[in-house]
Amino acid sequence: MKKWKGILASAMLVSSLAACSGGNETSSGSSGSEKADKDEKITLRMAWWGSQPRHDYTLEIIEMYEEKNPNVNIEAEYASWDDYWKKMAPQAAANELPDIIQMDLSYFSQYAENKQLADLTPYVDKQINTKDINENVIDGGKLGDKLYGINAGVNVLGFNYDPETLKKAGVDSLSEDWTWDDYRDLAKKAADAGIFVDTGMKSDVFFNYYLRTLGKSLYSKDGTSLGYEDDKLFEDFFSMTSGLVKDKAVPTPDYLAQLKGIEDDPVVTQKAIGIWQWSNQFVGIQQVAKRPMEIHGMPGPDSDKGLYLKPSMFWSVSNNSKHKEEAAKFVDFLINDIEVNKLTLGDRGVPGSSTVKDELKPLLAPEQQQVFDYVEWAEKNSSAFDGPDPIGAGEVIELMDSLSEQMSYGNLKVKDAAKQFRQQAESILSQNK
Repeated sequence: MKKWKGILASAMLVSSLAACSGGNETSSGSSGSEKADKDEKITLRMAWWGSQPRHDYTLEIIEMYEEKNPNVNIEAEYASWDDYWKKMAPQAAANELPDIIQMDLSYFSQYAENKQLADLTPYVDKQINTKDINENVIDGGKLGDKLYGINAGVNVLGFNYDPETLKKAGVDSLSEDWTWDDYRDLAKKAADAGIFVDTGMKSDVFFNYYLRTLGKSLYSKDGTSLGYEDDKLFEDFFSMTSGLVKDKAVPTPDYLAQLKGIEDDPVVTQKAIGIWQWSNQFVGIQQVAKRPMEIHGMPGPDSDKGLYLKPSMFWSVSNNSKHKEEAAKFVDFLINDIEVNKLTLGDRGVPGSSTVKDELKPLLAPEQQQVFDYVEWAEKNSSAFDGPDPIGAGEVIELMDSLSEQMSYGNLKVKDAAKQFRQQAESILSQNK
């Protein structure tokens, strides 16, 4: 069944994009009246990235909304992370973005400051109910005094692992206050046992965590430069990550590129102990693995300085939407409707609404409760969020990913990569001055 849903997903995405280029008059456009008669047929386009389980339940949510609002038709456009942003860029350039956009922090500032996202302030507490959401959660979607995104939920970094696979490496449990040295130790034991310790780390996310533990950050506060001056920090972190590939403790980029989906992930197939990811991704991988897994905190020292409560993603409305008010109503449906949140159960982050959380707690499966508990623990063991990434962050991340891959293959020395990264990243960020 999932195979056919995946095929349907691709077909729908192609169809939606074709409709976009064809100039569908009822969809997004560069102009047009926002006010709509209640009987007027309205077509909205909605875009998101994610795994197949996310695609499946989001399609259900769309059907629920359309049943309650028969005059509204919502076209779904969805893809994997990499494909999503490749498709969004030309749509943004053509002023044809979807009405409702799942927006990531890495691109948030860029799209907002390029005036491609609508200010949602006029719709707050009218179309979008925020009375049960902590002000800090709402403020996470602001740039200056304008609200460009509604927080879809809260996420925290962690190590999601299989206790049974851990034992294959001769380790019974992970220490609550483990360190990077403990992690390297575990990696060696995993390699000796013929398994992977994990599937690697997303370079920008975990390098930034590492920098935060040292009182630094990837970006400066004003977003015009890198947030650290000593390149030895880069060298230390990436010597570790590229060294683990060389030691066969983590897969090569080629190995990972051949995986067809989450079902093939080494953690699911018990060829790896764990996976580094955001808390909202834990439920999905455990459901596919179909066996108990655990969430563990990040290595230290000073992990509380490195951890932060991240807006998982935002729901944004495009500035070119003809129906911003209707799009805002759908955003409200996503964050406040109890039945919707019974389907998502924290996949896009632990909900911001206290009412929604209270309604969900009795319904949570053990793995979902683990996520809620981990986020609650992190609230007491983390530091302030640095804010949305600056304009140009997407380019910086692509640069770092490319350099990381070259280091993993042994085609680029870590010291040379550190110099290249600083030179090129500083050039990208300097345009924000």
